[in-house]
Amino acid sequence: MKGSVNVENDYSIELKAMPSLFSLYRKIFFGRKPGWNEQPLPRIYVSVSNVSLSQDKVAQYSSVCGFDFDGTTLPMTYMYVMAFRLHAAIFIHDGITFPLLGMIHLNNSISQYRMLNVDEKFDIECTLTSSTVTDSGLEFDLVSKAFVDGELVWESSSTYLYRIENGKRRIRPPKANAMAWESPEAWSLDDDLGRRYAKASGDYNLIHLHPILSKRFGFDRVLAHGMWSKARCIAQMMPQIGERPCKVDVAFKLPLLMPADVTFDSEADEDDLVFELRDKRGRRPHLSGKISFL
Repeated sequence: MKGSVNVENDYSIELKAMPSLFSLYRKIFFGRKPGWNEQPLPRIYVSVSNVSLSQDKVAQYSSVCGFDFDGTTLPMTYMYVMAFRLHAAIFIHDGITFPLLGMIHLNNSISQYRMLNVDEKFDIECTLTSSTVTDSGLEFDLVSKAFVDGELVWESSSTYLYRIENGKRRIRPPKANAMAWESPEAWSLDDDLGRRYAKASGDYNLIHLHPILSKRFGFDRVLAHGMWSKARCIAQMMPQIGERPCKVDVAFKLPLLMPADVTFDSEADEDDLVFELRDKRGRRPHLSGKISFL
């Protein structure tokens, strides 16, 4: 890894290869971060070229998330798995003074401009673009892009929250949207789902792995990965999506503690599709989303 800094205190890092999970998590778990220094976050750019994918890893991911992998076509959310390693490279950068563990993923948007194949070579880049102080803490955005032969084929934007306890805001429970919720699907999630998704995706955040670990962050049970929830919802709607280019926006709502029974439903909203993942009774939302066709 080699990096440079310019006069605006921005950083640009060009990786020679995709970083290994071992090296990233060694720094995440054992590195020392003092905490947010109350300064705006620097703009940090990380890129890697000519990335190859593993058909076996894509198949494993597809199985965990409910996609029907044909051996060739990538699930829409799989490029996020690859981009996440660049997210982690940003999180361990010296310009970020607070730890990754315990951060909250607020929302995610993915745009896919054509179907992607497992045999293609990808150039991937990720940029920490902006940060904002809110009543809940420090929010910041990571924008990821994937190119094939110079063509932008996929991009994603995620907003994260580094929580600051300041007592200024009273958080209200989120409400479900106004969907008819007439014939929802019912899913049962085992408590090992977090470990299976971590193995398939490389996201080993401790709150998803074991109750002993999640209790350190105030949860008696393990939490489902937000991006698993998004992927599972998209997999359910693939017959409606087909091969059309689209943008999928989601907001992560209430934490999904496992084991759990949940419900899912979707419906048309003019030219778009709206969907939601709720609790067993269909009252409390875990994820709300919309699909817009491009």
